[in-house]
Amino acid sequence: MSERTFSESLKSLGLKVVFNYLDSDPENNIPKVFDWIRKFDKNNMVAHQMDLVESVFQDEDNIWHKYMISLYRDIDNDVRKTLFENFLINSTILGGQRRKKAIEENDCNIPWAILMDPTSACNLNCIGCWAADYGKHMNLDYDTLDNIIRQGKELGVYMYIFSGGEPLVRKKDVIKLCEKHNDCVFLAFTNGTLIDEEFADDMLRVRNFVPAISVEGFEEATDSRRGQGTYKAVTKAMEILKNKKLPFGVSCCYTRNNTEVIGSEEFIDDMIKRGAKFAWFFTYMPIGKDAVPDLLVTPEQRKFMYERIREYRRTKPIFTMDFWNDGEYVHGCIAGGRNYLHINANGDIEPCAFIHYSDSNIHEKTILEALKSPLFMQYRENQPFNQNHLRPCPLLDNPDALVRMVEKSGAKSTHLKEPEDVREVSAKCQEAAKKWAPVADELWEKSMKAKEEALVKN
Repeated sequence: MSERTFSESLKSLGLKVVFNYLDSDPENNIPKVFDWIRKFDKNNMVAHQMDLVESVFQDEDNIWHKYMISLYRDIDNDVRKTLFENFLINSTILGGQRRKKAIEENDCNIPWAILMDPTSACNLNCIGCWAADYGKHMNLDYDTLDNIIRQGKELGVYMYIFSGGEPLVRKKDVIKLCEKHNDCVFLAFTNGTLIDEEFADDMLRVRNFVPAISVEGFEEATDSRRGQGTYKAVTKAMEILKNKKLPFGVSCCYTRNNTEVIGSEEFIDDMIKRGAKFAWFFTYMPIGKDAVPDLLVTPEQRKFMYERIREYRRTKPIFTMDFWNDGEYVHGCIAGGRNYLHINANGDIEPCAFIHYSDSNIHEKTILEALKSPLFMQYRENQPFNQNHLRPCPLLDNPDALVRMVEKSGAKSTHLKEPEDVREVSAKCQEAAKKWAPVADELWEKSMKAKEEALVKN
Protein backbone atom coordinates (compact mmCIF):
# COMPACT_ATOMS: atom_id res chain seq x y z
CA MET A 1 0.00 0.00 0.00
CA SER A 2 1.37 3.42 -0.99
CA GLU A 3 1.88 6.17 1.57
CA ARG A 4 -0.97 8.14 -0.02
CA THR A 5 -3.35 5.17 0.10
CA PHE A 6 -2.39 4.39 3.71
CA SER A 7 -2.94 7.98 4.79
CA GLU A 8 -6.30 8.13 3.01
CA SER A 9 -7.33 4.82 4.58
CA LEU A 10 -6.61 6.13 8.08
CA LYS A 11 -8.65 9.26 7.41
CA SER A 12 -11.46 7.23 5.92
CA LEU A 13 -11.52 4.91 8.93
CA GLY A 14 -11.70 7.83 11.32
CA LEU A 15 -14.52 9.47 9.40
CA LYS A 16 -16.46 6.21 9.22
CA VAL A 17 -16.29 5.98 13.01
CA VAL A 18 -17.74 9.49 13.11
CA PHE A 19 -20.62 8.51 10.82
CA ASN A 20 -21.40 5.44 12.91
CA TYR A 21 -21.57 7.68 15.96
CA LEU A 22 -23.78 10.14 14.08
CA ASP A 23 -26.19 7.40 13.02
CA SER A 24 -26.83 6.34 16.59
CA ASP A 25 -28.57 9.64 17.47
CA PRO A 26 -28.53 12.13 14.57
CA GLU A 27 -30.43 15.00 16.18
CA ASN A 28 -28.02 15.19 19.11
CA ASN A 29 -24.83 14.01 17.44
CA ILE A 30 -24.82 15.86 14.11
CA PRO A 31 -23.73 19.16 15.74
CA LYS A 32 -20.78 17.37 17.36
CA VAL A 33 -19.60 15.99 14.03
CA PHE A 34 -18.84 19.30 12.34
CA ASP A 35 -15.60 19.92 14.24
CA TRP A 36 -14.44 16.35 13.57
CA ILE A 37 -14.94 16.75 9.81
CA ARG A 38 -12.98 20.00 9.91
CA LYS A 39 -10.00 18.17 11.45
CA PHE A 40 -9.74 16.01 8.32
CA ASP A 41 -10.31 18.92 5.97
CA LYS A 42 -6.71 20.15 5.99
CA ASN A 43 -7.05 22.05 2.69
CA ASN A 44 -10.36 23.68 3.64
CA MET A 45 -12.16 21.85 0.82
CA VAL A 46 -15.47 21.94 2.69
CA ALA A 47 -14.93 24.60 5.36
CA HIS A 48 -17.46 27.04 3.90
CA GLN A 49 -20.03 24.28 3.39
CA MET A 50 -19.58 23.09 6.97
CA ASP A 51 -20.19 26.59 8.31
CA LEU A 52 -23.41 26.85 6.31
CA VAL A 53 -24.67 23.39 7.29
CA GLU A 54 -23.86 23.94 10.95
CA SER A 55 -25.69 27.27 11.08
CA VAL A 56 -28.72 25.66 9.46
CA PHE A 57 -28.77 22.68 11.76
CA GLN A 58 -28.73 24.81 14.87
CA ASP A 59 -32.14 26.19 13.87
CA GLU A 60 -34.72 23.42 14.32
CA ASP A 61 -37.36 25.45 12.47
CA ASN A 62 -35.14 25.85 9.41
CA ILE A 63 -36.38 23.86 6.41
CA TRP A 64 -32.90 22.38 5.90
CA HIS A 65 -32.82 21.06 9.44
CA LYS A 66 -36.07 19.26 8.69
CA TYR A 67 -34.69 18.04 5.37
CA MET A 68 -31.57 16.55 6.96
CA ILE A 69 -33.63 14.75 9.58
CA SER A 70 -35.86 13.37 6.80
CA LEU A 71 -32.81 11.71 5.27
CA TYR A 72 -32.59 9.63 8.46
CA ARG A 73 -36.30 9.01 8.70
CA ASP A 74 -37.09 8.16 5.08
CA ILE A 75 -33.99 6.36 3.77
CA ASP A 76 -32.78 2.87 4.56
CA ASN A 77 -30.03 3.07 7.20
CA ASP A 78 -27.42 1.07 5.28
CA VAL A 79 -28.09 2.90 2.02
CA ARG A 80 -27.87 6.31 3.68
CA LYS A 81 -24.70 5.39 5.53
CA THR A 82 -22.99 4.14 2.35
CA LEU A 83 -24.01 7.18 0.33
CA PHE A 84 -22.91 9.59 3.05
CA GLU A 85 -19.53 7.87 3.37
CA ASN A 86 -18.93 7.71 -0.38
CA PHE A 87 -20.10 11.26 -1.04
CA LEU A 88 -18.68 13.13 1.93
CA ILE A 89 -15.56 11.10 2.64
CA ASN A 90 -14.46 9.67 -0.70
CA SER A 91 -15.81 12.17 -3.22
CA THR A 92 -15.73 15.44 -1.31
CA ILE A 93 -12.88 15.28 1.22
CA LEU A 94 -10.36 12.62 0.15
CA GLY A 95 -11.23 12.88 -3.53
CA GLY A 96 -11.12 16.66 -3.32
CA GLN A 97 -7.58 16.57 -1.96
CA ARG A 98 -6.51 14.15 -4.69
CA ARG A 99 -8.11 16.28 -7.43
CA LYS A 100 -6.45 19.42 -6.09
CA LYS A 101 -3.06 17.74 -6.30
CA ALA A 102 -3.75 16.44 -9.81
CA ILE A 103 -4.74 19.92 -11.00
CA GLU A 104 -1.52 21.38 -9.62
CA GLU A 105 0.62 18.64 -11.17
CA ASN A 106 -1.03 18.66 -14.60
CA ASP A 107 -2.20 22.26 -15.00
CA CYS A 108 -5.57 21.19 -16.38
CA ASN A 109 -9.12 20.77 -15.16
CA ILE A 110 -9.93 17.67 -13.11
CA PRO A 111 -13.67 17.01 -12.76
CA TRP A 112 -15.69 16.27 -9.65
CA ALA A 113 -18.00 13.97 -11.64
CA ILE A 114 -17.88 11.96 -14.85
CA LEU A 115 -21.08 11.65 -16.86
CA MET A 116 -21.10 8.65 -19.21
CA ASP A 117 -23.53 6.89 -21.54
CA PRO A 118 -23.53 3.09 -21.28
CA THR A 119 -25.75 2.97 -24.38
CA SER A 120 -27.44 5.10 -27.01
CA ALA A 121 -30.48 2.82 -26.90
CA CYS A 122 -33.71 3.96 -25.29
CA ASN A 123 -37.13 2.43 -24.82
CA LEU A 124 -38.81 5.81 -25.39
CA ASN A 125 -38.68 8.38 -28.20
CA CYS A 126 -39.12 11.78 -26.54
CA ILE A 127 -39.81 14.94 -28.55
CA GLY A 128 -36.77 17.18 -28.79
CA CYS A 129 -34.30 14.62 -27.38
CA TRP A 130 -31.08 14.23 -29.34
CA ALA A 131 -30.50 10.68 -28.05
CA ALA A 132 -33.12 9.40 -30.48
CA ASP A 133 -30.95 10.62 -33.36
CA TYR A 134 -28.03 8.47 -32.22
CA GLY A 135 -29.80 5.15 -32.82
CA LYS A 136 -29.71 2.07 -30.63
CA HIS A 137 -26.42 0.51 -31.63
CA MET A 138 -23.73 2.41 -29.72
CA ASN A 139 -22.56 1.01 -26.39
CA LEU A 140 -19.62 1.33 -24.01
CA ASP A 141 -18.86 -2.24 -22.99
CA TYR A 142 -18.49 -3.18 -19.35
CA ASP A 143 -14.67 -3.22 -19.45
CA THR A 144 -14.58 0.30 -20.89
CA LEU A 145 -16.97 1.62 -18.25
CA ASP A 146 -14.93 -0.09 -15.55
CA ASN A 147 -11.71 1.40 -16.96
CA ILE A 148 -13.22 4.90 -16.98
CA ILE A 149 -14.05 4.57 -13.29
CA ARG A 150 -10.62 3.18 -12.42
CA GLN A 151 -8.94 6.07 -14.25
CA GLY A 152 -11.26 8.56 -12.58
CA LYS A 153 -10.55 7.31 -9.07
CA GLU A 154 -6.81 7.75 -9.65
CA LEU A 155 -7.57 11.42 -10.26
CA GLY A 156 -9.88 11.69 -7.24
CA VAL A 157 -13.24 11.24 -9.00
CA TYR A 158 -15.74 9.17 -6.98
CA MET A 159 -18.98 10.50 -8.50
CA TYR A 160 -20.30 8.83 -11.68
CA ILE A 161 -23.49 9.72 -13.51
CA PHE A 162 -25.09 7.50 -16.15
CA SER A 163 -27.09 9.02 -18.99
CA GLY A 164 -27.94 7.92 -22.50
CA GLY A 165 -30.04 6.80 -24.23
CA GLU A 166 -31.69 5.11 -21.33
CA PRO A 167 -28.91 3.82 -19.03
CA LEU A 168 -31.12 1.21 -17.37
CA VAL A 169 -31.31 -0.65 -20.67
CA ARG A 170 -27.93 -1.82 -19.28
CA LYS A 171 -29.17 -2.26 -15.70
CA LYS A 172 -27.20 -5.48 -15.07
CA ASP A 173 -23.90 -3.82 -15.97
CA VAL A 174 -24.85 -0.73 -13.97
CA ILE A 175 -25.42 -2.84 -10.86
CA LYS A 176 -22.22 -4.80 -11.51
CA LEU A 177 -20.23 -1.53 -11.61
CA CYS A 178 -21.88 -0.38 -8.39
CA GLU A 179 -20.84 -3.64 -6.73
CA LYS A 180 -17.24 -3.49 -7.91
CA HIS A 181 -16.73 0.20 -7.13
CA ASN A 182 -18.50 0.26 -3.80
CA ASP A 183 -16.50 3.33 -2.74
CA CYS A 184 -18.22 5.51 -5.37
CA VAL A 185 -21.59 7.20 -5.73
CA PHE A 186 -23.54 6.36 -8.88
CA LEU A 187 -26.46 8.41 -10.15
CA ALA A 188 -28.48 7.88 -13.33
CA PHE A 189 -30.65 10.19 -15.37
CA THR A 190 -33.40 7.73 -16.26
CA ASN A 191 -36.91 7.81 -17.65
CA GLY A 192 -37.79 5.53 -14.72
CA THR A 193 -39.93 3.11 -16.71
CA LEU A 194 -37.48 0.21 -16.25
CA ILE A 195 -37.37 0.49 -12.45
CA ASP A 196 -39.20 -2.51 -10.99
CA GLU A 197 -39.21 -4.46 -7.71
CA GLU A 198 -36.23 -6.59 -8.75
CA PHE A 199 -34.08 -3.61 -9.67
CA ALA A 200 -35.06 -1.79 -6.47
CA ASP A 201 -33.90 -4.83 -4.50
CA ASP A 202 -30.57 -4.63 -6.35
CA MET A 203 -30.33 -0.97 -5.32
CA LEU A 204 -30.89 -1.98 -1.69
CA ARG A 205 -28.12 -4.52 -2.01
CA VAL A 206 -25.43 -2.31 -3.59
CA ARG A 207 -26.45 0.81 -1.60
CA ASN A 208 -24.61 3.32 -3.80
CA PHE A 209 -26.97 3.96 -6.72
CA VAL A 210 -29.47 6.82 -6.94
CA PRO A 211 -31.86 7.47 -9.84
CA ALA A 212 -32.89 10.91 -11.05
CA ILE A 213 -36.19 10.23 -12.80
CA SER A 214 -37.13 12.42 -15.75
CA VAL A 215 -40.56 13.99 -15.52
CA GLU A 216 -42.04 16.86 -17.54
CA GLY A 217 -44.76 17.86 -15.09
CA PHE A 218 -48.01 16.02 -14.49
CA GLU A 219 -49.51 13.30 -16.67
CA GLU A 220 -50.53 15.36 -19.67
CA ALA A 221 -47.21 17.17 -20.03
CA THR A 222 -45.09 14.07 -19.41
CA ASP A 223 -47.03 11.81 -21.77
CA SER A 224 -47.21 14.46 -24.50
CA ARG A 225 -43.40 14.49 -24.73
CA ARG A 226 -42.50 10.95 -23.63
CA GLY A 227 -45.43 8.85 -24.81
CA GLN A 228 -48.78 7.60 -23.53
CA GLY A 229 -48.58 5.80 -20.20
CA THR A 230 -45.13 7.12 -19.26
CA TYR A 231 -46.37 9.16 -16.30
CA LYS A 232 -48.12 6.17 -14.75
CA ALA A 233 -44.95 4.06 -15.17
CA VAL A 234 -42.84 6.84 -13.63
CA THR A 235 -45.07 7.32 -10.59
CA LYS A 236 -45.20 3.54 -10.10
CA ALA A 237 -41.39 3.50 -10.01
CA MET A 238 -41.43 6.30 -7.42
CA GLU A 239 -43.88 4.31 -5.32
CA ILE A 240 -41.62 1.24 -5.39
CA LEU A 241 -38.57 3.28 -4.38
CA LYS A 242 -40.35 5.13 -1.59
CA ASN A 243 -41.76 1.92 -0.13
CA LYS A 244 -38.30 0.38 -0.02
CA LYS A 245 -36.86 3.55 1.57
CA LEU A 246 -34.55 4.17 -1.38
CA PRO A 247 -33.39 7.70 -2.23
CA PHE A 248 -34.31 9.18 -5.59
CA GLY A 249 -34.82 12.52 -7.21
CA VAL A 250 -36.35 13.98 -10.33
CA SER A 251 -34.83 15.50 -13.44
CA CYS A 252 -36.98 18.19 -15.02
CA CYS A 253 -36.46 19.78 -18.42
CA TYR A 254 -38.40 23.00 -18.61
CA THR A 255 -39.48 24.25 -22.03
CA ARG A 256 -41.65 27.02 -23.35
CA ASN A 257 -44.60 24.62 -23.03
CA ASN A 258 -44.23 23.38 -19.44
CA THR A 259 -42.23 25.94 -17.42
CA GLU A 260 -45.20 27.22 -15.43
CA VAL A 261 -46.10 23.65 -14.42
CA ILE A 262 -42.54 22.54 -13.63
CA GLY A 263 -42.02 25.63 -11.50
CA SER A 264 -45.34 25.47 -9.72
CA GLU A 265 -45.71 24.85 -6.01
CA GLU A 266 -48.27 22.16 -6.80
CA PHE A 267 -45.73 20.16 -8.81
CA ILE A 268 -42.91 20.52 -6.26
CA ASP A 269 -45.22 19.50 -3.42
CA ASP A 270 -46.36 16.46 -5.41
CA MET A 271 -42.77 15.31 -6.03
CA ILE A 272 -41.96 15.75 -2.32
CA LYS A 273 -45.06 13.75 -1.39
CA ARG A 274 -43.99 10.96 -3.76
CA GLY A 275 -40.62 10.77 -1.98
CA ALA A 276 -38.19 12.77 -4.14
CA LYS A 277 -35.24 14.10 -2.17
CA PHE A 278 -33.74 16.28 -4.90
CA ALA A 279 -34.68 17.90 -8.20
CA TRP A 280 -32.35 18.81 -11.05
CA PHE A 281 -33.71 21.42 -13.42
CA PHE A 282 -32.50 21.84 -16.99
CA THR A 283 -33.68 24.29 -19.59
CA TYR A 284 -34.31 22.96 -23.07
CA MET A 285 -31.36 23.06 -25.50
CA PRO A 286 -31.86 22.89 -29.30
CA ILE A 287 -29.38 20.08 -29.95
CA GLY A 288 -29.66 17.57 -32.80
CA LYS A 289 -31.20 17.57 -36.27
CA ASP A 290 -34.73 17.27 -34.89
CA ALA A 291 -34.29 20.01 -32.28
CA VAL A 292 -37.26 22.33 -31.79
CA PRO A 293 -35.95 25.88 -31.20
CA ASP A 294 -39.51 27.00 -30.42
CA LEU A 295 -39.22 25.00 -27.18
CA LEU A 296 -36.54 27.38 -25.89
CA VAL A 297 -37.86 29.25 -22.86
CA THR A 298 -38.54 32.97 -22.94
CA PRO A 299 -36.47 35.29 -20.73
CA GLU A 300 -39.53 35.74 -18.53
CA GLN A 301 -39.82 31.98 -18.04
CA ARG A 302 -36.15 31.60 -17.18
CA LYS A 303 -36.47 34.41 -14.65
CA PHE A 304 -39.58 32.71 -13.28
CA MET A 305 -37.56 29.53 -12.64
CA TYR A 306 -34.69 31.54 -11.13
CA GLU A 307 -37.02 33.10 -8.60
CA ARG A 308 -39.16 30.05 -7.90
CA ILE A 309 -36.29 27.66 -7.21
CA ARG A 310 -34.66 30.11 -4.81
CA GLU A 311 -37.98 30.48 -3.04
CA TYR A 312 -38.40 26.71 -2.72
CA ARG A 313 -34.94 26.41 -1.18
CA ARG A 314 -36.23 28.50 1.71
CA THR A 315 -39.57 26.77 2.05
CA LYS A 316 -39.54 23.19 0.70
CA PRO A 317 -37.76 20.09 2.09
CA ILE A 318 -36.17 19.11 -1.23
CA PHE A 319 -32.69 19.87 -2.57
CA THR A 320 -33.02 21.76 -5.86
CA MET A 321 -30.41 22.53 -8.53
CA ASP A 322 -30.82 24.58 -11.70
CA PHE A 323 -28.09 23.69 -14.18
CA TRP A 324 -27.96 27.18 -15.74
CA ASN A 325 -29.50 29.57 -13.23
CA ASP A 326 -27.23 28.39 -10.41
CA GLY A 327 -24.14 29.61 -12.24
CA GLU A 328 -23.71 32.33 -9.62
CA TYR A 329 -22.98 29.69 -6.97
CA VAL A 330 -20.35 27.80 -9.01
CA HIS A 331 -18.74 30.77 -10.77
CA GLY A 332 -20.14 30.13 -14.21
CA CYS A 333 -19.91 27.10 -16.48
CA ILE A 334 -18.98 23.82 -14.76
CA ALA A 335 -18.28 21.85 -17.95
CA GLY A 336 -15.00 21.14 -19.74
CA GLY A 337 -13.73 19.11 -16.81
CA ARG A 338 -13.99 22.03 -14.40
CA ASN A 339 -16.62 20.09 -12.47
CA TYR A 340 -17.66 17.42 -14.95
CA LEU A 341 -17.17 15.96 -18.41
CA HIS A 342 -19.25 13.67 -20.63
CA ILE A 343 -18.35 10.45 -22.46
CA ASN A 344 -20.95 9.38 -25.00
CA ALA A 345 -21.79 5.82 -26.01
CA ASN A 346 -19.32 6.01 -28.89
CA GLY A 347 -16.52 6.87 -26.47
CA ASP A 348 -16.22 10.52 -27.52
CA ILE A 349 -15.06 12.63 -24.57
CA GLU A 350 -17.10 15.82 -24.65
CA PRO A 351 -16.83 18.90 -22.41
CA CYS A 352 -20.57 18.86 -21.71
CA ALA A 353 -23.59 16.63 -22.25
CA PHE A 354 -25.11 19.48 -24.29
CA ILE A 355 -22.00 20.24 -26.37
CA HIS A 356 -21.56 17.53 -28.99
CA TYR A 357 -18.02 18.30 -30.10
CA SER A 358 -14.84 16.45 -29.22
CA ASP A 359 -11.19 15.97 -30.09
CA SER A 360 -10.68 12.86 -27.93
CA ASN A 361 -12.09 9.34 -27.61
CA ILE A 362 -11.79 7.05 -24.60
CA HIS A 363 -10.72 4.18 -26.88
CA GLU A 364 -7.72 6.22 -27.99
CA LYS A 365 -6.85 8.51 -25.08
CA THR A 366 -6.85 8.39 -21.30
CA ILE A 367 -9.12 10.75 -19.40
CA LEU A 368 -6.10 12.79 -18.34
CA GLU A 369 -4.90 13.08 -21.94
CA ALA A 370 -8.36 14.27 -22.96
CA LEU A 371 -8.36 16.88 -20.20
CA LYS A 372 -5.12 18.21 -21.68
CA SER A 373 -6.48 18.20 -25.24
CA PRO A 374 -6.96 21.48 -27.16
CA LEU A 375 -10.75 21.57 -26.66
CA PHE A 376 -10.64 21.02 -22.90
CA MET A 377 -7.78 23.48 -22.54
CA GLN A 378 -9.87 26.02 -24.46
CA TYR A 379 -12.53 25.59 -21.79
CA ARG A 380 -9.99 26.00 -19.00
CA GLU A 381 -8.49 29.13 -20.55
CA ASN A 382 -11.83 30.81 -21.28
CA GLN A 383 -13.93 30.00 -18.20
CA PRO A 384 -15.94 31.82 -17.02
CA PHE A 385 -17.43 32.75 -20.36
CA ASN A 386 -19.15 35.78 -18.90
CA GLN A 387 -18.50 37.85 -15.80
CA ASN A 388 -22.23 37.62 -15.17
CA HIS A 389 -22.47 34.05 -13.92
CA LEU A 390 -26.18 34.01 -14.68
CA ARG A 391 -25.03 33.88 -18.30
CA PRO A 392 -22.68 30.91 -17.86
CA CYS A 393 -23.12 28.76 -20.97
CA PRO A 394 -20.83 29.02 -24.03
CA LEU A 395 -23.76 27.97 -26.23
CA LEU A 396 -27.07 29.11 -24.77
CA ASP A 397 -25.79 32.37 -23.26
CA ASN A 398 -22.55 33.14 -25.14
CA PRO A 399 -22.90 31.25 -28.44
CA ASP A 400 -19.92 32.93 -30.10
CA ALA A 401 -17.69 31.50 -27.35
CA LEU A 402 -18.42 27.93 -28.40
CA VAL A 403 -17.71 28.74 -32.04
CA ARG A 404 -14.30 30.17 -31.15
CA MET A 405 -13.32 27.21 -28.96
CA VAL A 406 -14.42 24.52 -31.40
CA GLU A 407 -12.78 26.16 -34.38
CA LYS A 408 -9.57 26.98 -32.54
CA SER A 409 -9.24 23.45 -31.11
CA GLY A 410 -10.20 21.68 -34.32
CA ALA A 411 -12.86 19.64 -32.49
CA LYS A 412 -15.35 17.69 -34.59
CA SER A 413 -19.09 17.12 -34.27
CA THR A 414 -19.86 13.88 -32.44
CA HIS A 415 -23.37 13.62 -33.85
CA LEU A 416 -22.85 10.45 -35.88
CA LYS A 417 -26.08 10.47 -37.86
CA GLU A 418 -25.95 14.06 -39.03
CA PRO A 419 -22.94 16.13 -37.85
CA GLU A 420 -23.80 19.73 -37.04
CA ASP A 421 -21.56 22.65 -37.95
CA VAL A 422 -20.88 24.64 -34.80
CA ARG A 423 -21.94 27.88 -36.44
CA GLU A 424 -25.34 26.37 -37.27
CA VAL A 425 -25.79 25.18 -33.69
CA SER A 426 -24.73 28.57 -32.37
CA ALA A 427 -27.21 30.35 -34.65
CA LYS A 428 -30.11 28.55 -32.95
CA CYS A 429 -29.22 30.24 -29.64
CA GLN A 430 -28.27 33.75 -30.76
CA GLU A 431 -31.73 35.27 -30.32
CA ALA A 432 -32.33 33.57 -26.95
CA ALA A 433 -28.94 34.76 -25.66
CA LYS A 434 -29.62 38.32 -26.81
CA LYS A 435 -33.02 38.43 -25.09
CA TRP A 436 -31.78 36.84 -21.85
CA ALA A 437 -28.78 39.18 -21.44
CA PRO A 438 -30.58 42.30 -20.08
CA VAL A 439 -32.79 40.21 -17.79
CA ALA A 440 -29.78 38.29 -16.46
CA ASP A 441 -27.78 41.50 -15.99
CA GLU A 442 -30.58 42.99 -13.89
CA LEU A 443 -30.80 39.84 -11.74
CA TRP A 444 -27.02 39.70 -11.37
CA GLU A 445 -26.77 43.32 -10.26
CA LYS A 446 -29.52 42.76 -7.73
CA SER A 447 -27.83 39.61 -6.40
CA MET A 448 -24.42 41.29 -6.10
CA LYS A 449 -25.95 44.23 -4.26
CA ALA A 450 -27.68 41.90 -1.80
CA LYS A 451 -24.42 40.09 -1.12
CA GLU A 452 -22.56 43.33 -0.53
CA GLU A 453 -25.22 44.48 1.92
CA ALA A 454 -25.04 41.15 3.75
CA LEU A 455 -21.25 41.47 4.08
CA VAL A 456 -21.56 44.99 5.50
CA LYS A 457 -24.26 43.84 7.90
CA ASN A 458 -22.13 40.94 9.17
